[in-house]
Amino acid sequence: MLLAEIQHKIQNAKQLDFGNIFNESIALFKKVWVQGLITVLLSLGLSIPFIFVITIPMSFLGAIGENNPSMVDNLALVMLLVVVLVCFVLVVGMTVVLLGLKAAFYRIIFQYDMNISAKEDYFYFFKRPYLGKTISLSFSYLGITLLATLLCYFPVIYVMVPMNFLFVIYAFNPELSVSNLVKVSFELGNKKWFIAFGLTLIAGILAQMIGFLMCFVGIFATASFVSLPLYVIYKQVIGFDIPKIAKFENESL
Repeated sequence: MLLAEIQHKIQNAKQLDFGNIFNESIALFKKVWVQGLITVLLSLGLSIPFIFVITIPMSFLGAIGENNPSMVDNLALVMLLVVVLVCFVLVVGMTVVLLGLKAAFYRIIFQYDMNISAKEDYFYFFKRPYLGKTISLSFSYLGITLLATLLCYFPVIYVMVPMNFLFVIYAFNPELSVSNLVKVSFELGNKKWFIAFGLTLIAGILAQMIGFLMCFVGIFATASFVSLPLYVIYKQVIGFDIPKIAKFENESL
């Protein structure tokens, strides 16, 4: 779908019904909760190596300082630089994992929503030709989020909606450039900010409440519910064209 066509649909979007989107999200959750659970577990599993990246150097430097107290002052600056560098690698790596898996999850939601018997490819956006764009988009995501954080908390609340739309827009429009993906995310986020924020907030509260009632472990199964209202909003505002549906069907062959 062309950028101009997407922008035209966003600008001329109809009024959305809160209850309709919420009910459709519940219906979708019944179909894809297992796939959502798999996505959450994959996110946790793939994040573990990045956690080791930060713990191993810190443990090593701590052992040196303990065995050689005179070197503590000399190591202070080195440890600070190492911590900053390793934390940066950790955050970037985990963001790439989150973005790639979540975008792929939206593709899987589409398959179940449209009754398409295609392969459930959770690593679709880690493959060529999308890996480079997934990494670049992760840097954009982090940069915008960091900037909003430095401007205090209110901008973070505002940016949260467009940044969440970034996942679903990337999932169905990977041919767009990184700048255009971010641009469309903000246009859709601005247009439907209040309903998206309200649905996401309520979905998150319900997911946590039900998850806690299921002995806390259940929160892994209900976490994906938060992503579904954004998919429904995208579906109702921008929608899917026939060639895109045909592409999914061909990928199942």
